[in-house]
Amino acid sequence: MTYTRAGALRSRFFGLLLLLFLAVAQPAVWAQTRTLPDFTDLVEQVGPSVVNIRTSEKVSVQSGMPDDQDMQDFFRRFGIPMPNMPRQAPRQKRPQAPQDEEQPKGVGSGFILSADGLIMTNAHVVEGADEVLVTLTDKREFKAKIIGSDQRTDVALVKIEASGLPAVKVGDVSRLRVGEWVMAIGSPFGLENTVTAGIVSAKQRDTGDYLPFIQTDVAINPGNSGGPLINMRGEVVGINSQIYSRSGGFMGISFAIPMDEAVRVADQLRASGHVSRGRIGVQIDQVSKDVAESIGLGKASGALVRAVEAGSPADKAGIEAGDIITQFDGKVIDKSTDLPRIVGATKPGTKSTVKVFRRGASKDLSVTVAEIDSDSVAQAGTPAPRAKGKVQAQSYGLAVTDLSDAQLRELGIKGGVRVDSSVDAAARAGLREGDVILALANMELSSVKDFEAVLKKIDKSKPLSVLFRRGEWTQYAVIRPGK
Repeated sequence: MTYTRAGALRSRFFGLLLLLFLAVAQPAVWAQTRTLPDFTDLVEQVGPSVVNIRTSEKVSVQSGMPDDQDMQDFFRRFGIPMPNMPRQAPRQKRPQAPQDEEQPKGVGSGFILSADGLIMTNAHVVEGADEVLVTLTDKREFKAKIIGSDQRTDVALVKIEASGLPAVKVGDVSRLRVGEWVMAIGSPFGLENTVTAGIVSAKQRDTGDYLPFIQTDVAINPGNSGGPLINMRGEVVGINSQIYSRSGGFMGISFAIPMDEAVRVADQLRASGHVSRGRIGVQIDQVSKDVAESIGLGKASGALVRAVEAGSPADKAGIEAGDIITQFDGKVIDKSTDLPRIVGATKPGTKSTVKVFRRGASKDLSVTVAEIDSDSVAQAGTPAPRAKGKVQAQSYGLAVTDLSDAQLRELGIKGGVRVDSSVDAAARAGLREGDVILALANMELSSVKDFEAVLKKIDKSKPLSVLFRRGEWTQYAVIRPGK
């Protein structure tokens, strides 16, 4: 009897626990169920605005049938017995004129921007195409005209002759949040109107010079290129453009061009057929934490100027190699990759203010932005040394000499000393023979005497910042004595 009562008590106890668990867990399960996205309405809303794009190119082919001699050569090459063929009178070979033949080139996706037939896609989808065919969801097919394409951002505009088309709504990319649900529609592997979904994995992902990409885990495969990335409000927030893959297929990392950047490019393509970008003529690099601390910059931010193109806007404005650009036109340069995007988006001819950090202090300079035409690199040789003075800094592992006036002119610099040898701490910092040191501890050098004077002032137990030039590049190194 006692055992039965104990069993009943246990059963009642565990029953109460189960009820308690369900009471606590069920609302959470219901809440999770309520927040799961339903994409059906979005597909019906945006699907008709997504198009399939097929391209072809003309290739030259040689027409005409092979003559008897060609056939004999063929059978002889592969060791096949010659068939019994009636002999014909020999005829003179005549070259056949090549003929152009349309051959399929690729498949991609796109979406309708305006009701009159303006369509956005990727530049690589239509690159090199002689014919572009656009197929709508209602199976109508149109030949499209390429309005313009921009390789740097991978954005292209094409136009079909149609009216009353369902255009997409463009969303506000600044409202997009990491973890937000998004959807893609496209033609992966040529399979039209394929819908995939996922979340935003990251924003402002630097994988290109001019674009901070949206990273998602939406399944994107070859053929999805140029299709829209859509938020839960049915707005297009990006153009699916790239994937990270070791196999050629989807691996969980996809990249989309932010729609605000794409629209800026599209506006220029629509107006002129090409994109005009600003340039100031500098080669830049990132600023490391060690360099920022050693020169007094504090935060590792800005763009380190490694070279200035002679005669460029930056050169005329007084920007020097070794400067760190911290602001451009009032916009903060957090990462070095911010600078080309901000300058590129500036209209050529605009007079802008550049804030640079030089020798421990900030300075404002005025620069007139030019138009970018081709990638240029400032050229400067490294001449053979001709020493006027020489000094050794054994605690840092450096031996340096003066530069002649001719060498200074050839390098285009006002002063500096040449590294004759670099060992121990200097070698570990990356300095080597032939480098030209422009500044020590934020103090400019014009000669070996300046080099010696700086060494007398500094605390030799602390890291020493060195601004130096190697070939055409200027960069920082941090020497740590005794390490």
